[in-house]
Amino acid sequence: MKRYNIMGIVLALLVVCWTSCESDDYLNDGGQANPYVDMTTYDFLKSHGKFDSLVAIIDRAGLKDLVNAPNTTFFASTDYSVAPYVSAKKQKKIIEVGNENIDFGIKDIPVSQLDSLKIYLFDGKIVRENLQTEVQYVTNKFGPIADVRFAAKLRRLVGYNDYLDYVDYLNFTWVKGSLDTDAPQGQVIPPSEQDFSYDCQTSGIITTTGVLHVLSDGHRLMFNREPVASN
Repeated sequence: MKRYNIMGIVLALLVVCWTSCESDDYLNDGGQANPYVDMTTYDFLKSHGKFDSLVAIIDRAGLKDLVNAPNTTFFASTDYSVAPYVSAKKQKKIIEVGNENIDFGIKDIPVSQLDSLKIYLFDGKIVRENLQTEVQYVTNKFGPIADVRFAAKLRRLVGYNDYLDYVDYLNFTWVKGSLDTDAPQGQVIPPSEQDFSYDCQTSGIITTTGVLHVLSDGHRLMFNREPVASN
């Protein structure tokens, strides 16, 4: 049976699947049939309910203008990614005040901490057409972080089905020190030193101000590793 490795077929299939199964038709892995939206990145996020918490963080941190800066790429997180981050901050406050019944939300997180959202913002257009399966390090608008780098690449899934040789997922990685994949065979990497790597559930949304990619729901905002609150 003849096989193909072109992305157009899988994109078309994914668009059909998402639009028939989900009300949020912006969500489809690998991009959209028509990636252009006639609104700014901020307005696009605000127009979809799954980004309510992210928009609240952008507003509290005063980052709207930076998100909408011309020619900016933003790796966005859904509410599913924001919730455990806020819960972890709540747990720290619970321990600090000794009361697990406190009212706590985004409004209670210091702006200085929310400013770290800049780690997802990049000058220029990071698009799959300019990426390869090899890691490409990218510099964000937050600035240097000791022993940490960020990388974008295409993660190739081979043998997708009988008709496609492979599918390329846009991948975003927090690299602690050196890449885990570069470690000598047999070396055990402590959990605190491991990379965090996530595929985008949607990539290549072109807004009037830049490029928007949406990270998977399994990603935790700010790559937070702290324990969450029990309530």
